[in-house]
Amino acid sequence: MIEELDEVLAFIYTGQCQPTAEDFKQTLLLVHRNKVGKALEWLKWNHIGYKDLCISYENLNLYPEDGPPVVVDYHKSSGERDFEAVAQNDNDVEDGTSTGACPFVVHSLTGEQFITKSLKALIAIAMDHMDKNRKILAIGHDQHPQSIYHNPSLYPKMFPWLFPYGLGGIGSMVHKGKILTLNHKGHLLMYHDKRFQTGPHFPLIAFNHEQIKESTTGGSLLSERQSFPIVAGQLLNLNPDVLSDIAKCMSDGERVKPQTEEEKACFQVIHDLDHVGKHVEGSITNRKFMRNEIWSMISFMGAPSWFITFSPADNRHPIHLYFADTKERFSPTIHSLDECYQLIANNPVAGAQFFHFMVETFIEHVLGVGKHHRGVYGNTSAYYGTVEQQGRLTLHLHLLLWIKGALTPQEIRDRIMDPNSEFQQKMVEYLESVHQGEFLMGSIEEI
Repeated sequence: MIEELDEVLAFIYTGQCQPTAEDFKQTLLLVHRNKVGKALEWLKWNHIGYKDLCISYENLNLYPEDGPPVVVDYHKSSGERDFEAVAQNDNDVEDGTSTGACPFVVHSLTGEQFITKSLKALIAIAMDHMDKNRKILAIGHDQHPQSIYHNPSLYPKMFPWLFPYGLGGIGSMVHKGKILTLNHKGHLLMYHDKRFQTGPHFPLIAFNHEQIKESTTGGSLLSERQSFPIVAGQLLNLNPDVLSDIAKCMSDGERVKPQTEEEKACFQVIHDLDHVGKHVEGSITNRKFMRNEIWSMISFMGAPSWFITFSPADNRHPIHLYFADTKERFSPTIHSLDECYQLIANNPVAGAQFFHFMVETFIEHVLGVGKHHRGVYGNTSAYYGTVEQQGRLTLHLHLLLWIKGALTPQEIRDRIMDPNSEFQQKMVEYLESVHQGEFLMGSIEEI
C-alpha cells in the first residue's frame, strides 16, 4: 500500500519557498503508474520469474501522477538571498565575505566531518550510532547465500536488465552438457549489441566467479591427496609469530631461507597451498609457476635470442574503436579524441579483445608461428609471453623469443673478442648503421 512508503521514505525540500507543482514535475520521485503497469504486464507475460505475479491495479491507481508518492517535508533556508537571483541547484546559505579570508566550501556525500577520520574511527562512530538505537537504513538479504554452482537463476537475478526474459542463465538445463560455463560467459561477452561488455559489473563478477571456482577446484584436489591429513596437521600446529615474521620479511623484499624447524614447517605449508593458488589466473602463485616455466624453457632451449615488448596503440586504432562501438558493420569512421576515449573507457572488454587480436596477428605474421614463412627475426623455435597492464590500465606484452640456429651467448662473446672475426666487423657496422646523425648547415668538414 502507498501508506506504507511513508514509514520508510520521505522527500525533504529545502529552499526559500515551498515547492510548487512545477518543482514536483522535475523531481525524480514521480511514479508514472501507467508505465509501471505496462512494465509489470510485460514482465508477467515474458519473464519466467514473474509468471505468478498478481498485479493490483487498485493499489497502482493510488499513486499520484503530479507529485511524489511519499510525504513531502519542507525546510526553509535561513539565508537572506533573493530566490530569483540564486542558481537552480544553489542551496547554500552563505553569500561569502567581502573582507578577510575567502573560504572554499567542498560538499561531499559523507560530510567534511568524516574526512579526517580513520577507518577504525568510522566503524566506532557507526557502532555508537547503533548502540544508541538511532535510525539506520537496513538492506535485507536472503537467509541463505546464493550458490555460484548449478544456479541458473543467479545471473538473471543479479542482472535483470541483461536477461530481460529471465532466461539464458549460466548453467541452465538447456545448456547443460553442451557448453562450459566459461565458454558461455565468453559467448555472452560477444553478444551482438555488446550489452554484457558495456555493463560495469558483469565482466568483473563473471571473472571473479571463475577465480573462485578455480581456487575451489585446487582446494578440492588438495583435500583428495593422501598427504592431506599431514597438511591439515601442519596448519593447526603452525607458529603464528614465525609466520608473521616471514610474511613481513617477504613483503619488504628480503630473500628468506628457512633455518629453524618452525620456519621449515611454515615454508612447507606455503608450498602445499601453492597447489591451490596455481589454478587461479593472476594470482601470485600463478606468476611464480610462470617463472618456473620460463626457467625450464631456458634450461631446455638455451638463452633466448630476443626480449620483445609489444604495446599496440589502442586509443585511436580503428579496429579497437570498432570493437568498442555497437555498430555491426565496419566503417573507418574518424572520431574525435573525446569520442575515442569515451568509447574505449565504456568498454574494457573491447580493449582485451583488440589486444588479443593484435598479439595473435603479431605472433602469426611477424614471428611466423604456424605459417609457411620465416619470421622477421628468423625461424622461430619457441616463444614465451606474459601480459601486464600499464599505468593507464591498457595491456602490453613481454615476450622471450628463441631463434633456430642462433648463437649462444658464449659463442657471441668469443666471436666479438676475436679481432679477426667477420662477425665482429659486421656487428660494428650494424651498430654504426643504427646510430647515424647529420649536420643540417653543411658537411662535417665545413662545420
